[in-house]
Amino acid sequence: MNLEAFGMDTITLAGSLEVKLAAVRDAGFSQVMLSARDLTSHERGVAAAIDVVRQSGLRVTGFQVLRDFEGLSGHLHAYKIDVARAMLRMCADVGSEVLLVCSSTSVHATGERDKLVSDLAKLAMLAVPLRIRVAYEALSWGRHVNEFPQAWDIVERADRSNLGLALDSYHILATKTAQDELEYVFADRIFLVQLADFMWQEVRSPEDRINTARHFRVFPGEGVHGEDVAALVRRLEAMGYRGDYSFEVFNDDYAQLPVGFVGARARKAASWLTSHLGRRALPWRRGNVADR
Repeated sequence: MNLEAFGMDTITLAGSLEVKLAAVRDAGFSQVMLSARDLTSHERGVAAAIDVVRQSGLRVTGFQVLRDFEGLSGHLHAYKIDVARAMLRMCADVGSEVLLVCSSTSVHATGERDKLVSDLAKLAMLAVPLRIRVAYEALSWGRHVNEFPQAWDIVERADRSNLGLALDSYHILATKTAQDELEYVFADRIFLVQLADFMWQEVRSPEDRINTARHFRVFPGEGVHGEDVAALVRRLEAMGYRGDYSFEVFNDDYAQLPVGFVGARARKAASWLTSHLGRRALPWRRGNVADR
């Protein structure tokens, strides 16, 4: 395993889109996970932001995030379909092959499993013409889906080749979901893996999980769950997963520190993980945006 397997999320860094992309590149990474806000908040508009990304030479790992999509009805469902179409269009325009979708937290969403399956199957169908894969992630504070085995059940039942899972080590650690549950997941249906640790042993309530997730994540090797994160990556590698790993580290301290400092810590985390996992020869990886 080597550095090419890893990338960074822009949410980990402070500054403009240009500053963030330069920091990711300077830290030695070749890929970046983008947020829709990276485009919509750009001072020169979305089109200019897309051009900045394409000129950066970085491959876009994925695009985030569509929230509270599944389980709605009536005008709420119609509204979210419109939002999803717009998100998919931006995802395609920026050169990303993966759209991240988080499990719903809405009090207006049903937990009826057939409805969740139907909605995600519909989203996957909307993504087909744009050649986008939809990665469904179980938020640890999701209203009806908060662990990845539940998300996998929905993905499997939806039975769409471009619908798969996004796994986030933080949420797996927060819910203490047994990694043995990955035995039931097909490696080729995992479309994205996001990695982070945190500094204390437990996050018991949904409120505590949200607060820790949004403010106190750290890089693997910096928190108290490093061995669990390494074990997760090791298991995924053994399963045959050959997709991307992105560091998604929401951290208030890092948001007010120089991007070079944060990028160096991300690079150190990648080195820490590879030293714990050993090296593997990557059979094939998609080229950078600049190579397209």
